[in-house]
Amino acid sequence: MKQMKMTALALGVMTAGLFAFRGLDTGSIKGTVSPADGAVQAWALSATDTAKAAINNGAFEITNVKPGDYRLIIEAKAPYKNQAKEGVSVKDNAATDVGEIKLEK
Repeated sequence: MKQMKMTALALGVMTAGLFAFRGLDTGSIKGTVSPADGAVQAWALSATDTAKAAINNGAFEITNVKPGDYRLIIEAKAPYKNQAKEGVSVKDNAATDVGEIKLEK
């Protein structure tokens, strides 16, 4: 009887351990900037999370973004102005494409 209780307890602990380490579901935000050499970084801001990525050849992808709504900010180089896009929605395991963001002088 004691061995059966110990076996059941061990099985319960192993089962709880398997569910305790659930993978983190994240998404990404990607897009392009025009002109291609007019910006340095892309930032994704929410009430609880901040992420960034470098802009290379006019393209960016911010990875490991938690699901939710974000404000996307493109950090521009002079003489261009920073650009912002509100309401960028990120879903679990999906890439959100914001398309082309045109920089203004």
